[in-house]
Amino acid sequence: MFKSVKVRDYMNTELVTFTPHTDLFKAIDMLVAHRISGAPVVDEQGYLVGVLSESDCLRGILSGSYFEEACGSVAAFMSEVVETIDADADILKAAAHFVERGRRRLPVMEHGRLVGQISRRDLLRALKNFNEHGAPKKH
Repeated sequence: MFKSVKVRDYMNTELVTFTPHTDLFKAIDMLVAHRISGAPVVDEQGYLVGVLSESDCLRGILSGSYFEEACGSVAAFMSEVVETIDADADILKAAAHFVERGRRRLPVMEHGRLVGQISRRDLLRALKNFNEHGAPKKH
C-alpha cells in the first residue's frame, strides 16, 4: 500500500543549503531564521559534500569560545559522512531509516545529485494524506 508512495512525492525541493566556505555564524542565522535543524552543504557544482546540523553548530561555538577566537566556516564543523535516500525510494524505506537511525531528515538524491530533502514531518504528512485520501498528494 505505502510502497507506491515515493520519497519524491513528499520531499521538500526548496532547500536552504550552505557551501563549505559559508561563515558558521551566517549559517546559524539561516537555520534560526528558517526554523530548521540542519541543512545540506554543497560544493560549487552543486554536489553534496556534507550536512550541517544544530549539533555541529554548537560544537563550533564551543570550540571557538574554548580557543577564544571566531568559529570559522561550515567546512570545519559539518558532517562529511552523509546518509542519503534515492528520490524513487518508497516512503516506508525512509520511515524505517528514520526509526532505525534516529535521523530527522535525509538529503534526497537522483543520479548522484541533490534534488531535495525529506523529513520525519514530511513522512507524517504523507501517511496522513494517504489515510485520508488513499493516494499521494504532491505539495
